Amino acid sequence: MKRALICGVTGQDGAYLAQFLLQKGYEVWGTSRDAHTASLSNLSALDVATQVELKSMAVNDFRSVLQVIAAAEPDEIYNLCGQTSVGLSFEQPVQTLESIGIANLYFLEAIRFLAKPVRYYNAGSSEMFGNCADQAANELSAFNPRSPYAVAKCTAFWQVANYREAYDLHACSGILFNHESPLRASRFVTQKVVQAACRIAAGSDEKLALGQMSIIRDWGWAPEYIEAMWRILQHDEPLDFVVATGQKNSLQDFVDKAFSSCDLDWREHVTFDEKFLRPTDLQVSVGDPTKIAKVLGWQATSTMKDVVENMVAFVRSSRMN
Repeated sequence: MKRALICGVTGQDGAYLAQFLLQKGYEVWGTSRDAHTASLSNLSALDVATQVELKSMAVNDFRSVLQVIAAAEPDEIYNLCGQTSVGLSFEQPVQTLESIGIANLYFLEAIRFLAKPVRYYNAGSSEMFGNCADQAANELSAFNPRSPYAVAKCTAFWQVANYREAYDLHACSGILFNHESPLRASRFVTQKVVQAACRIAAGSDEKLALGQMSIIRDWGWAPEYIEAMWRILQHDEPLDFVVATGQKNSLQDFVDKAFSSCDLDWREHVTFDEKFLRPTDLQVSVGDPTKIAKVLGWQATSTMKDVVENMVAFVRSSRMN
């Protein structure tokens, strides 16, 4: 039986990955800042909370990272922890760099120090590429980070590449473009849109305030992207991959689909608020998944419309129950 350690197991991706690996027959360990007070809502929603061995880990404390990895003795480590909000990274740049860049360095150093045959996955981000106005980003595209979050993710990516080359570690980065699900945190605009549309359809007279709606993103279905992470680590050669649908949709397209799925016209319920504008926002972010399809046989099957319909259906069924 393989053993996996998922750092950040209580988040959207961590919970889906725990479920996926358990179904594959893995023994799953997970970490949170404080295992005794951590919210297990995502794991509980997937009915796997009692099947995960949860441990406390302070990712900014090398001793803590080393102790957990030594105790777990994992075959695979998935680093999904750290600050996840681009907007918040402008307000907390130091914490963002520490929770992503420094934490990633601690993981790599711990693996090197323990000298065990561990396969390591680092969660990259489409934000690393900056604007993709000319063409979809692939593994050879230059990075152009436009936020503290993106800078931290670029730092972690190059750390992985350096340790892979210098110390022969089986370490990889998956550069995931936007991926959504019902487990997405409410602070993300996609969940904010879906929840508001469902409330308004149920009788709320509120208005949904949003920032720039012309931004273009590559939206996929989170449970599918989890399989891509796993496939990346199963490949004999440690490689980095872009994980995306390759399809472009604007935020307005997403909003339109969410409200139309609730039999509403978004124009009657959505307002603009400049407070939601970021200091530097990406106009276009789209990925080219050619390499992962060719090398690993992975391909996204859910479109943005599928994602929205699934999220809306989940919210409505939850309220009926």
